[in-house]
Amino acid sequence: FGVGNKPGDTEDYYFGESYMSAKSIPPLQVLSEPLKLAGGLRVLVHGDPTFMVMENLKRQFEQSIGAQIHQRAFSIDRLHEEAVRNAERKASKYDIIAVDLPWVGEFAERQILMPLDDAMDVARLDPADFHTAGWQAAHWGGRPYGVPAQTTPELLFYRKDLFAAAGLEPPATTDALLAAAKALHDPQSGQHGIAWNAARGTALGHTVLMTLADFGQPVFDLPPIAGGFATDQLADRRYNVTIDTDAGLRAGEFLLELLKYSPPDILSMSWYERVRPYAAGRIAMAYGYTLLAPYFELDEDSPANGQTGYLPHPAGPGANPIAPVGGYIMGIPANLPPDRVPAAVEALRVFTSPEAQKLYVQNGSRTNPRYSVGADPDVRRLSPVFEAVDAMSWRDELQFWPRPPVPEIAEIIQICGEEFHDMLRGLITPSETLRRAQERADAVIKKHRST
Repeated sequence: FGVGNKPGDTEDYYFGESYMSAKSIPPLQVLSEPLKLAGGLRVLVHGDPTFMVMENLKRQFEQSIGAQIHQRAFSIDRLHEEAVRNAERKASKYDIIAVDLPWVGEFAERQILMPLDDAMDVARLDPADFHTAGWQAAHWGGRPYGVPAQTTPELLFYRKDLFAAAGLEPPATTDALLAAAKALHDPQSGQHGIAWNAARGTALGHTVLMTLADFGQPVFDLPPIAGGFATDQLADRRYNVTIDTDAGLRAGEFLLELLKYSPPDILSMSWYERVRPYAAGRIAMAYGYTLLAPYFELDEDSPANGQTGYLPHPAGPGANPIAPVGGYIMGIPANLPPDRVPAAVEALRVFTSPEAQKLYVQNGSRTNPRYSVGADPDVRRLSPVFEAVDAMSWRDELQFWPRPPVPEIAEIIQICGEEFHDMLRGLITPSETLRRAQERADAVIKKHRST
């Protein structure tokens, strides 16, 4: 792109149609014509800090679209259940639904979501302004099924002050991470080296897939490309599971090492539990989504406030540092009555616009799917996380191949989260763990292929 490689240079980039100079995004505008929606706009979302900010700003959005908004928020597993249940209704109960990125393939194949290009001119969204990995993750079979509402990479949070006091460099490799965790692990004084998603099932399953990726391998035999692995052919359904591999063994052994420098309740820690003790100052490092950064960034009493550095996942030997992308898209249910679709599309455009995204950040969100918002000087002043994530995006470290959005992914994550939990509890060896997880995952793929 003809600019320097320093992270601070990113605001000078051009990207697609979006000019990245330090321009301030204007406030949210009121639509020239209010939306006509009998009973108001009905939205189904996930109960996390970003969507809760949307709920807090409801009045402003109601003024903007000229209609009442009724928002229901569920935990991740209940959100999936409700979206599936809603698809079985004759007419959708919701105009817009939030969808976790790994569900995109399943929801496209099961016709739970309407292809976005059936409902609108996608160019109106300025697709080039979205973080590339977040926009790609909204696609299945080459078609978009929603608009990125949150792009939240999982990063390594680390205490800059503790690292400086111990004379440690920020870790770029798994070996350096283990050395830092060991150096900063002092259970006698109530401080532990690292926290991560290790609770049985979905939580640990995600860790397994991301750790595999840290050692340079996806959970399926995806074709390698520059910067990672290709995911654009997933809809052809010709992929096979790759868990019982050399990289799988290295990943399993790494997690066993990590366990030594983790808090005693690590095997029941999941999404929020790993960040709370980090925010409380009891843990030196934590793997966490940027989504969770408000727990310490907005708490002036937190020892991690103003002392947190953000890194991509440290890489195993021969692999590159990556920041696995998570987050949510917002899409239109396939069974939404046709007379409600145009207004739902307009509301979707407003909710995911740069103006709306900036407003979420100003009110406490720490996720952002758009380059223009990350480059906004008002946004940059609020948190170092935006500049860090933008720099990772430009370096091609934001990747969504670690958790490919295939229809079977939820079951495979669950399997990994069960088998590796038994390994971490000392019940089975790493090699036995890999064999069992591989066999069970192969059976899931076979079952889906035959239906």
